[in-house]
Amino acid sequence: MIYHVVPLAEWEDRPYAPASLAQEGFVHCSPDEVTTLAVVNAFYRSAARPLLALVLDAERLGARCEWEAAAPAPPPGVAEGTLFPHVFGPLDRDAVVRVLEVRWDAEGRAVGLTESG
Repeated sequence: MIYHVVPLAEWEDRPYAPASLAQEGFVHCSPDEVTTLAVVNAFYRSAARPLLALVLDAERLGARCEWEAAAPAPPPGVAEGTLFPHVFGPLDRDAVVRVLEVRWDAEGRAVGLTESG
């Protein structure tokens, strides 16, 4: 399973293809929950809320998924050498096996993922 972070308002749009697909040629994903929370704290603290983490079955994706190193470096809290799944096409809704919501602490840090809805 791999994880992709998205504000709820963007996930409700169909079909779902985030801006990174057009800008960078792939959709950013994370390999696990701990890395997903580090990514949220590094890049999504001011994103619209609620903020979701889609849990994707990479085998069900229609686009290829490649595991690559973060460039130029992984976000704080993520070990050097961690590989990130990059999906080279839109995310198939059929590949989503769970939708989780980011939980925040009083200081605005992402501290966990819980079932959405």
